[in-house]
Amino acid sequence: MQLTTHIGLNFLWMICHYGGNSGFVGEVYPDRVGDNKHVVYTHKMIQIQYNRDQIISINLTQEITKPLEEGRVLDMTYSVRWFPTNISYDQRFNIYLNFYFFENEIHWFSILNSIMMVIFLTGLVSMILMRTLRNDYAKYARENDDMETLKRDVIEESGWKLVHGDVFRPPQNLALLSAVVGTGAQLATLVLLVIISAYFGKMYMRRGAVITTFIVCYALTSFISGYVSGGLYSRNAGENWIKSMVLTASLFPFSCFGIGLILNTIATYYGSIAAIPLGTIVVVFVIWAFISLPLSLLGTVVGRNWSGTPNNPCRVKNIPRPIPEKKWYLRPSVISLVGGLLPFASIFIEMYFVFSSLWTYMVHYYVYGFMLLVFIVLIIVTVCVTIVGTYYLLNAENYHWQWTSFFSAASTSLYVYLYAIYYYHAKTRMSGLFQTSFYFGYTLMFCLGVGILCGAVGYLGSNLFVRRIFRNIKCD
Repeated sequence: MQLTTHIGLNFLWMICHYGGNSGFVGEVYPDRVGDNKHVVYTHKMIQIQYNRDQIISINLTQEITKPLEEGRVLDMTYSVRWFPTNISYDQRFNIYLNFYFFENEIHWFSILNSIMMVIFLTGLVSMILMRTLRNDYAKYARENDDMETLKRDVIEESGWKLVHGDVFRPPQNLALLSAVVGTGAQLATLVLLVIISAYFGKMYMRRGAVITTFIVCYALTSFISGYVSGGLYSRNAGENWIKSMVLTASLFPFSCFGIGLILNTIATYYGSIAAIPLGTIVVVFVIWAFISLPLSLLGTVVGRNWSGTPNNPCRVKNIPRPIPEKKWYLRPSVISLVGGLLPFASIFIEMYFVFSSLWTYMVHYYVYGFMLLVFIVLIIVTVCVTIVGTYYLLNAENYHWQWTSFFSAASTSLYVYLYAIYYYHAKTRMSGLFQTSFYFGYTLMFCLGVGILCGAVGYLGSNLFVRRIFRNIKCD
């Protein structure tokens, strides 16, 4: 009787979870005359491995093909075979883990390559900036030069110090910038928590555990987004803090909700089980309304009071300084596009493994230790690249560094989406409105989160850098 109970529970779950993903109903064979011949598998073979009274694994295969013809009656049959095994119940999931795919030399080499990139990039950035800034400080600190040298320096002087009266000027669309930076800080914390939880909790063994953890942790970390957003908005003399708070709490969730609503409508139209039930949608909305929104409000209030006092090293002048025309490669748009190349290069290989796990349905992602290393590498590379871009922008006497630093880091998501387009055509066999919309819709949702996360990290790193260099000079 106990064996029968385990059969009822495990058999149904494993067949639905695995058999539906890798089993085939039929195939299409090209005929000699160029027509397609459709065949249907009419026999299913179910092979069950058991250890005492517990089901360990179930393998579903198909046999006996019959041509699919209009009006023909087909007899559908199945057979079940039982095999004893010594695999313990705790190790039952290992059969579905592709160790060769995830832990091969290429994967290890890519991780090592990314770490070497971080070491090289951070060393190069530190050396260049320290040397360059040391020369700049020495030039700006000269006080005993003769009058002729001073006049020549005034005429020829250019660089980041000239914008000290405008570099801390509040950016345009301050409420939106505060919202995306606060949301990005929350997402960075959220991703770190989910990766660590998945690594130690072996969430790959429970279907939907990662998504559930993501939703719950997102609601609980909403305080961080409100705190960062409220402090940033208040430090830049923002007046409508309620607008900033509402944007912070609703921008990313509502964007994902809009994309998900379209995909859910398509899934409902096709009668797919991928459609999210209305009850689940209501539960997620209740979590957002009664947990996420209040925590975001609390974080905004705390951020405005604890870290919202303006503390700029240089005062902002009343009249904005004109920005001189520079070469094309020093324009904010070019710096923004180029800034995402190196961060994307550091995660390129891992994207292949993630996309293979998400869209091929043949492997289960379980190497969250690798993902943690790649995430740390992404953060470090993003900060370094954004700081370099900000330095070149300020040297070009362009003080609009806030949005440029954000987009420079956020452009990583653009390259991820371009890679997703390539992966769709080269690695998948998807076709039709349903599959295409789901692939690009959920990928867009993923890239939106990546862009906001990287953009916030890039802005916060550049903000610390700008404050650091202008703190060491004498501002007029």
